[in-house]
Order: sequence, then C-alpha cells, then structure tokens
Amino acid sequence: MAELDRKGRLFFPAKKDGRLRRKLYLEDSPGVAVSDNWTDIPPIFATNEERLGYPTQKPVALLERILSASSNPGDVVLDPFCGCGTTIHAAQKLGRQWIGIDITHLSISLIEKRLQDAFPGIKFEVHGRPKDLEGARDLARRDKHQFQIWATTKVEAQPYRADKKGADGGIDGLMFFRSGAKTTEKAIVQVKGGSNVGVKDVRELNTVVDRERAKIGVYVCLEPPTQPMIAEAAAAGIYDGPTGKVPKIQIITIEDIFAGRRPRVPLMERSFKQAAREERDDQEEFDL
Repeated sequence: MAELDRKGRLFFPAKKDGRLRRKLYLEDSPGVAVSDNWTDIPPIFATNEERLGYPTQKPVALLERILSASSNPGDVVLDPFCGCGTTIHAAQKLGRQWIGIDITHLSISLIEKRLQDAFPGIKFEVHGRPKDLEGARDLARRDKHQFQIWATTKVEAQPYRADKKGADGGIDGLMFFRSGAKTTEKAIVQVKGGSNVGVKDVRELNTVVDRERAKIGVYVCLEPPTQPMIAEAAAAGIYDGPTGKVPKIQIITIEDIFAGRRPRVPLMERSFKQAAREERDDQEEFDL
C-alpha cells in the first residue's frame, strides 16, 4: 500500500466514510477478450479499393487479426489454399515468414502481381511453374487446362470463365484496352498446347474475333507456327488503334514469351486491380 501511495496510485476520498481506491489506467487492464463474433471488419464490396477482382477475396484486416492472435513476428505461416493471397499478404505485412500453396496458375499469377505491387522489391521463389520451354511442354502434357491458364497469364490476359473447365467458345483469355476516353475494346486469346497446329486454327480465331466483336486476336502456341499460319494471320488485316496500327491476328509462341515478347495490344488494362502499396522497411525472402 505504501508503494502504491508513493507512486500516486491511490485515490483518497473526500468524505471520511469514503472508500480508499486504487487508480487503474488503461495499460493496467488486459481488456475484454475478443469474442468469436467479429462485426467490425466489413466484407469487400464491389466498390472497395482493396478489391482485386478475385471472387473469394477476404479483407486483409481479417487475416491480420487472425495472424496477430495466433503467431509472433518471425514465425512461419502456411496457407495451403492461397486463393488470391490475402493470408500471405497479411503475413508479409506483419513480419511473418510464409509459405503459400495453390493448385491453379491463375491464383499464383495473381499472388505474384499482388505481392510485387504491395511490397516493391520483395523477393520470393515460385516452385512448380514452367521456367523454360521443356517445363512448358511438361505442363501441357500433364494438364492442358492449367497450361492454357498459365500461358494466358503470361501474356497478361485474364483467363476466360474464371478458371472453370468446360466449353469456352474458342476463348481462352481476354485482354481489354482503351480505344477512346470512354470506349473499352477487347482482344481474344487462344492457347494451343499440342503439336498439331495448322492454318485452320488461325482461321477459327479470326472467326471468333469477328463473332465477339473484338478488335484483336492473339494465338499462343507451344510449337512454332507454319508458314501458311503466318500468311493467314497477315491476311486478316490490321487494327488501327489509338497507338497506331497493329496486326489484327497475332501469333506468339511460348519460346517468344520466355524471350520477353508480348502481344501488341494498345493501352492494355490490368486483368486484376493493382494492390495498394504497403510500407515496410525490411523485406524477407519467402516461398510460393
């Protein structure tokens, strides 16, 4: 009691019959335990700035609370179903190490872009994605659908039908660009992972472009195109856009992509929104 009095932590009542009380400050109390009903973190609505365009995206604040309650800085956080990467985004922001896993190349591509946008200069390693032409061939042999998604994201297009299998009407991906202040146009992307490619494929793409009222068609192939295919693409004509004339039908190979070549689509808009930049002084190396 004498020690509390010395520190000025006692409250002496004015009345003689009043009770002597101890002064308590906010830091003296652990507070009220958080319940399992969290209503203070709103969901991500269509107009929310945090929204990236991924259908099951969760708020970063939600994952920050979960990670803060269940781990310490420097701990390793594992998310075996990454989705659009909110968990590892929160882990990076909170100074945790992390490992993220997802089976779809759509998710992995989105997470790569998200982390690079939010944490400029971040270093991480991606395992299980093609890193050369032979790796691309191996993926095409094992999983044609995932090869199409991977190749589509490599040309910075958005996979069609949100990564769902089934009839696609000749469309594997879409690219959007501006042709005016208020006019958005699109390019159709087709991906062929087999060796049996020919001039009929280029004709079919041109037909799809006209049917969908698109301006450009991009044909992505694993094997080099034949001379008749190149001639057929050239015969499709030219699109005269806001940044100049470009071929209406463009053929690009996986080897071209590894060499850094991309389709000539003017003023291309991002398939997913850019993640807001996070401010952190240190950047760690992690695995994805």
